[in-house]
Amino acid sequence: MFESLYLTPVTGALTVFLVVVCGHLYRQNWKSEAPNARLRAWLYGLPAAIGLLALAFLPLKF
Repeated sequence: MFESLYLTPVTGALTVFLVVVCGHLYRQNWKSEAPNARLRAWLYGLPAAIGLLALAFLPLKF
């Protein structure tokens, strides 16, 4: 069932890039303490967390 679920090198690299950018924006948001910081933290943190989980648990197929 999950044999067709994998990352290619291109999708893996794009996922790493997405995680780094979202993580950086999350950290900037945390430091700024803006009025809507909690919502923005969720908007940056969820893609970063999903990307990290994908990198951790999906195999890389060449």
